[in-house]
Amino acid sequence: MSDREAVHPVVDEWVRLETRRQFLRSGANALGMATLASLGLAGSSKQAFASGNGNSAILSKPVGASHLPDFPTKTRSVIYLHMVGGPPQMDLYDYKPEMQKFYDKDLPESVRNGQRLTTMTSGQSRFPIAPSKFKFAQHGKSGMWVSELLPYTSKMVDDMCFIRSMHTEAINHEPAITYMQTGNMVTGRPCFGSWVSYGLGSLNQNLPTFVVLVAQPTNTEQVQAISARLWTAGYLPGEHAGCSFRAAGDPILYINNPPGVDQKVRRTTLDGLKALNEINYKTVGDDDTHTRIAQYELAFRMQASVPELTDIKSEPNSTYALYGEEARKPGSFANTALMARRMVERGVRFVQVYLNNWDTHSNVAGRLPSQCKDVDQACYGLIQDLKQRGLLDETLVIWGGEFGRTIYSQGGLTHENYGRDHHPRCYTMWMAGGGSRPGTVYGETDDFSYNIVKDPVHIHDFHATALRMLGIDHERFTYKYLGLDQRLSGVEPSRVIKELLA
Repeated sequence: MSDREAVHPVVDEWVRLETRRQFLRSGANALGMATLASLGLAGSSKQAFASGNGNSAILSKPVGASHLPDFPTKTRSVIYLHMVGGPPQMDLYDYKPEMQKFYDKDLPESVRNGQRLTTMTSGQSRFPIAPSKFKFAQHGKSGMWVSELLPYTSKMVDDMCFIRSMHTEAINHEPAITYMQTGNMVTGRPCFGSWVSYGLGSLNQNLPTFVVLVAQPTNTEQVQAISARLWTAGYLPGEHAGCSFRAAGDPILYINNPPGVDQKVRRTTLDGLKALNEINYKTVGDDDTHTRIAQYELAFRMQASVPELTDIKSEPNSTYALYGEEARKPGSFANTALMARRMVERGVRFVQVYLNNWDTHSNVAGRLPSQCKDVDQACYGLIQDLKQRGLLDETLVIWGGEFGRTIYSQGGLTHENYGRDHHPRCYTMWMAGGGSRPGTVYGETDDFSYNIVKDPVHIHDFHATALRMLGIDHERFTYKYLGLDQRLSGVEPSRVIKELLA
């Protein structure tokens, strides 16, 4: 019997009906593998599903990396703390004392300068200035102004690198979050974590390269919808998508074997599936098949590594003194911060944390203190914990939202309370460790925290700079898709902000 005759009829029908697009994609992947072979990088995908040794062993060399670092760097991991909704910069970090004189006066048109508004405030008859009701003070050698709402953060400003001149074109949450996470306002692109996973590979074969944690805010007055679209791999291979850990129950669905199925049975089952998938790959040549094999094998290894990772009972009381007692509560932001440290300690390459409820259209006085309490000590604990363990130089910590807030009030205004609408023209983010320059305050806005007057930083510039801290040249780090050399930093010109580099 010939090889042709030995093919199962179902498989034969599948191959016969394969579309032209699938065929061309397979050819493109074959050419890509040939190119990698010429560079000495081929075979990494096969190495990616070789078993690792030990539950938390960190590999001496990354596995599955597609891009060699362009610059020497100590940075190995990223913890990205995204504040969903857009924190109000003038109530936290962008101190504007002159605004006290402008209380309830209309925002000058010379300042607004025709900026488009959201539908939440476009119908207002006036735009009254709402000065921050919170007190500010300068801290550290850098003299950074910090709100009274962040007493722990104020103690570590000299470990931090502040950017007060971030800006974006997006004015609504969906495109703005997508832009901040993927470098494009259109959904379906790879996110930052997926790019890092694709470029630098895995540091621990027993844990995902890219993990997502969604923290539960104490106040849930106005949360924004977020979904797995924010941590997809887009057009990159599927293995680089984020793996979401749950706050309650099993960290990952189906991580445990069902009743009556022991580890030996599970291993036998996976071996059978792998054999079938290898037959499928030889027949069709679809690289997604190898991705599927790798995911099955990783899931098997995670049955041992994840329980150890998520069991925080072994943490001493000093840990909770550092992060706060909320760190004992699953799903709290403090708990996710602690989990993030445990993950990078064990070789997780990229940890993405989301904290919702920063969309303060109203009741800033009631909601903002709660939001700040959720993050203040936890962020302080995270930075100090990484530092004392010798991990801060290796870990880039990022904090920020998708845009800022307006100096004018949305809705009613009193001295004690006000609301703030979305504002894309300027907002504040900070970084710590991982090649960022500590004690830096970069960028400047006008007296209204409305327009940037010095050293603007666009989202693409930020991504280019963060990649540089990871040793990657953002212009060379590309993926061919839709006829373009796609980049996280976009196809239009962007720059590395050298003043932010250590």
